[in-house]
Amino acid sequence: MNKKIVKVGDIQCGSDQLFLISGPCVIEDESTMMKTAEMLKEVSERIKIPVIFKSSFTKDNRSALKYYNGPGLDEGLKMLQRVKEQFGFPVLSDIHDFTQAKPAAEVLDVIQIPAYLCMQTSIVTEAAKTGKVINIKHGQFIAPENMIKPVLKAVEMGNDQIILTERGYTFGYNDLIVDPRSFYEMNKTGYPVVFDVTHSIRKYGIPSADPSGGAREYLPVLSRAGVASGIDGIFIEAHPEPQRALCDAASQLCVFDLEEFLKPIIEFHQLEVKYRK
Repeated sequence: MNKKIVKVGDIQCGSDQLFLISGPCVIEDESTMMKTAEMLKEVSERIKIPVIFKSSFTKDNRSALKYYNGPGLDEGLKMLQRVKEQFGFPVLSDIHDFTQAKPAAEVLDVIQIPAYLCMQTSIVTEAAKTGKVINIKHGQFIAPENMIKPVLKAVEMGNDQIILTERGYTFGYNDLIVDPRSFYEMNKTGYPVVFDVTHSIRKYGIPSADPSGGAREYLPVLSRAGVASGIDGIFIEAHPEPQRALCDAASQLCVFDLEEFLKPIIEFHQLEVKYRK
């Protein structure tokens, strides 16, 4: 099946080259952001993987008011603009309300629709109207084949620059389960598919700073399974000191370990592309 190529800067999402979406879960202080971006730049150049820098200006689904939820729209966009200018990355962040779409589009190359909000028509359509690439995350509450529904909402607004991201189903009590059938079903839409592997190993209901709030031991097997299922990009939240991260501390990957983590994934992807052809 021919897949649509969606261009993000110079990156051709949906081509035979695997791409990476990465950065700290939420925008923190300038030192953390720049240190992460600098390392991502080095990794990108050394192992030849294109990078879209991701960090959230707001995390609007924190489980308690006392938890850090980001600097907000204005300050967050300023930080992402600095990353963009200094390192040349296209940048991605998520919006949580339709009114954020237009100002976010002034900086972002990719507007992300969070999984919980993927069926919110006003958010999807306002994001689509900006003309920016839209990354729609698969909601934990809908079957993967139904992801065509938010896709069609964006297309009807005149925007077919769409990426779909899998991040696991809610299943049982606070666990996320990755069902490989979702990659098959979302690939059938004809749009590039990404696997958000670090979110898939979160243990929801447990504070993200608690070491038991994530299961990093599953990252290698899940990422390779996703690549073998025909994904186009991989989403890995990364931080210089994950244990001190202000969000998802138990699931983010240390950015200094990212290169070695990615090498076998890239090899698996190359084998999958060869097999597919």
